[in-house]
Amino acid sequence: MDFMVCGDSSQDGIRSRRVGNATLFANPVGKFCWVSDAQSPCADDNQMNDSFATFGVVPNHALGELANSYVLERRRYVPASLDYIILVPTLRCNLACSYCQVSRASIAARGHDWSPETLAAVKKLVAGLEVPSVKLEFQGGEPTLRPDLILEVINSLPAHIEASFVICTNLQELNSDLIELFDRDDVSISTSLDGPLKIHSEQRQGDTHPAERFHDNLRFLLDRYGPSKISALPTINPISPPEPRMLIESYVSLGFHSIYLRPINFQGFARKRHSHSKEYDTSWMSYHRQFIAELIALNWTDRSVAVEETYFSLLLRRIFRPGENRHVDLRNPNPIGQDYIVIDHNGVVYPTDEARMLTRSGIIDLAIGDVWYGWDTPARAALNRAATLDGDPDCEACTYQAYCGRDIVDDISRYGRIDMPRQETDFCRRHLNLFDYAFELIHSDDEQVQYSLRRWLGLPGETGRLVPA
Repeated sequence: MDFMVCGDSSQDGIRSRRVGNATLFANPVGKFCWVSDAQSPCADDNQMNDSFATFGVVPNHALGELANSYVLERRRYVPASLDYIILVPTLRCNLACSYCQVSRASIAARGHDWSPETLAAVKKLVAGLEVPSVKLEFQGGEPTLRPDLILEVINSLPAHIEASFVICTNLQELNSDLIELFDRDDVSISTSLDGPLKIHSEQRQGDTHPAERFHDNLRFLLDRYGPSKISALPTINPISPPEPRMLIESYVSLGFHSIYLRPINFQGFARKRHSHSKEYDTSWMSYHRQFIAELIALNWTDRSVAVEETYFSLLLRRIFRPGENRHVDLRNPNPIGQDYIVIDHNGVVYPTDEARMLTRSGIIDLAIGDVWYGWDTPARAALNRAATLDGDPDCEACTYQAYCGRDIVDDISRYGRIDMPRQETDFCRRHLNLFDYAFELIHSDDEQVQYSLRRWLGLPGETGRLVPA
């Protein structure tokens, strides 16, 4: 990664930001430099011009301009054909957790599973896909209540498409049909593990022994498949989060090396029962930093593992790898209904799962179409007009614009509008804090820090700085 000795935010789109005892400079393609307070400022125009040259901004230099254009386009998301579909065969669930973002239906409810007509339309859509590879993710409710519907969709895919399937489940129940489904090499399992048994028990509701049954089933599947087939993530109450080392050990003890810190989402039932989740104060940001610091210490102490906080690793890859664009919270532009859609239990199509939840909660209808007539609709076009950072005055002046993204559904959920000043939004405050921390660590002299950063970025070797000192 190129970086420079000095900079000026007034030229060539270069922006600056104070981070700790230093100033960070970055240009629109994401090249950056870190100027500590101990370093001397640029003395004259010639030195300034040399500094801009390290950014690749050389006037009338065709190759440099072409290189910058290439990196800029790599950072700007260009969607491919539809290759990621979330499917909701049922809204029914066998739990009733207060933090659930999904506004699920009772297990005995009627009219909340795919009808024969909806199933037929979904199968027709899947059978007509014309992509080399596709991922289908089954959510709910609790999708394992209808393994028959899952199998019908899987069997509808054309044989020439390389397909992978994710089943999101609370793992409360296992039976022979589910085991046969999980045994498939192309099927993986996603579940929620909220930490040690006591914490998990406090948050899981709606069954006599939900946490105990879950842990028994999880251990059974880990013994059968190993952790590579199963992913887990916690849902954390930001008012009373678990002690970081305790949460980390509950994952590592089961063989998991990735932990996605997920605070309660301001969606579904959680919207009513955890109203504090609308905004996260500095205590959550401090907790996130403390959690990453604990991981760094653990990784240095035990070199046999390299445990990561998944979202922080994603931010690092966004900084160093133009083209890392598939995470839907961090893309710009963030086109809606093109490569990724959600098909609900009634065949209605949404741009994201969070958009589905806003509709279910009665906040606003963000449906963009349906599985019968498609989703190239005025509703989708209206959302897409705002699905970008480009032109936003706060974002255009932000040092982190090249790495950040646009999530208009999150803004609608929290504020009921998409035109909030960006720096006043929860999304912006959280990401400014995380990017600040990322650059503090990138430029740290601590060998322990550099070791974990290299592991999280998948770089060879155990020592060495990510950027020159």
